[in-house]
Amino acid sequence: MKSVAKNQTCLMEIKRQGGEKRNMSYQLTKKQKAYLPVKRFLDILVCLPACIILAPFMLIFALAIKIDSPGPILFKQKRVGKNKEFFEIWKFRTMRTDAPKDMPTHMLNNPEAFITKTGKLYRRLSIDEFPQIYQCLLTNNLSLIGPRPALWNQDDLIAERDKYGANDVKPGITGWAQINGRDELEIDVKAKLDGDYVKNIGFMMDMKCLVGTVISVLKSDGVVEGGTGEMKKKGGM
Repeated sequence: MKSVAKNQTCLMEIKRQGGEKRNMSYQLTKKQKAYLPVKRFLDILVCLPACIILAPFMLIFALAIKIDSPGPILFKQKRVGKNKEFFEIWKFRTMRTDAPKDMPTHMLNNPEAFITKTGKLYRRLSIDEFPQIYQCLLTNNLSLIGPRPALWNQDDLIAERDKYGANDVKPGITGWAQINGRDELEIDVKAKLDGDYVKNIGFMMDMKCLVGTVISVLKSDGVVEGGTGEMKKKGGM
């Protein structure tokens, strides 16, 4: 009960902080609103065959996790969805079970110490995100393309996204910010890129994000253990 009350209080505070800024945030055009049902259809069109094709590989990935370390195969984490409603995101578990559950990776002193052997590979190739393809197909909490959902307690990112209306659209498995820096981006830059996506929501923008994601995953662009702004720190900037 205390945990539920704490979560509700946190959400109310997030909404209060963003309330005054909401009037200044971007509002979708009629054309963009008309695209949203098409966007959902495209999610299903892409995710359904992907789920079928990936099914045997998902079993192999799951088995590798069980062999590598004790604990569940899937990792479920509370995230902020459309209109700042909470939902649980699905991921392959890449960390030991004693890792802090609700702490952003960039806030851990030594994230490498918690990551499993399979986890390192899964994170580098974004295999840990594959269960979200099934989540996108089976639920209405997640889209294929959209701003990556923030942790429920990432108040700084949530508040910054309020400036751009990025909390008012459905989050995605990948998005504009993901192909333009991913882990290495600072909070304000990431939120601005999310806002750029919202302003340009449409078929062409989603295709750019989808193709860009494939290229970024193959090149492992922006994957930096330690999270937000870590590459900037390592570069001494």
